[in-house]
Amino acid sequence: MKKMLFIYNPNAGTGVLKPKLSDVLDIFVKAGYEVQVYPTQKYHDALAKMLSYTEDYDLIVCSGGDGTLDEVVTGMARREKQVPIGYIPAGTTNDFARSLHISKDMLEAADTAVNGAPLACDIGVFNTDFFVYIAAFGLFTEVSYETKQSVKNVLGHLAYVLEGAKSIFNVPSYRVKVSYGNEVIEEDFMFGMVTNSRSVGGFQGIIGRDVVFDDGEFEVTLIKTPKNPLELNDIIAALLIRQIDSKHIYSFRTGKIRFESLEEIPWTLDGEFGGQHDVVDILNRKQGLQIMVKEEMRENLMQKKEELPDKS
Repeated sequence: MKKMLFIYNPNAGTGVLKPKLSDVLDIFVKAGYEVQVYPTQKYHDALAKMLSYTEDYDLIVCSGGDGTLDEVVTGMARREKQVPIGYIPAGTTNDFARSLHISKDMLEAADTAVNGAPLACDIGVFNTDFFVYIAAFGLFTEVSYETKQSVKNVLGHLAYVLEGAKSIFNVPSYRVKVSYGNEVIEEDFMFGMVTNSRSVGGFQGIIGRDVVFDDGEFEVTLIKTPKNPLELNDIIAALLIRQIDSKHIYSFRTGKIRFESLEEIPWTLDGEFGGQHDVVDILNRKQGLQIMVKEEMRENLMQKKEELPDKS
């Protein structure tokens, strides 16, 4: 019998997994797995479990929000033997699951975890840490980890919007030197993100629709600090229509990038606080994660044979 470790966060979202836990486990067992169940007890507990287990598992499945997934993927990235990961989204936003077309229906997602196909997906190395789909700084990035879980549970995605609306009147600005390839940019930025996702902050298509997950490159978006309300309106309008405004926004792809600043800048990794840094090196670990997706979606998510167009 195949062996599975199932890690879940009982407090994710509104505790949606709890009433369906028995049915989820039934799907796992029917697929031929002997299942060890581990409910997380505290912050970084999923990471600790990933680093400490000694059993020879064939599959790791996790359920929770993006933070839980980040901990499990980070733990796997630090292990010698790589095992496929299945994901049952149970958080409030679930950007990465949305990008991979993993169903919000927990039983359907559980079926994908055990009966789907593994997708070799890129992950990010952030100095000595890891991230699954986004590393970001600046405006709104504090929202996901500063908004209390109880508020997220009640308001869902609206919590992010409400918190963001409050912070718009206090736009941060960071002088950052950005180096990638043979290019160097030095500007005042109010926001920056390095992503491998088709959905960011619950909104799809913001960084383009031609994102693939296994090409060894990230999508980078850098938004300049507006000098007046008119420029701010231009930036907001560009984001709303999902059209990059080159006067105010840099957009390009790269597999390696460095950020240098005079002051330490707070970063968020997959919606969780990633520390404050004045130097950040980000490297794409190409196809460093095996994640279970629907068989019929796997082709759509992979790099096409022909060369992809550059979005710079």
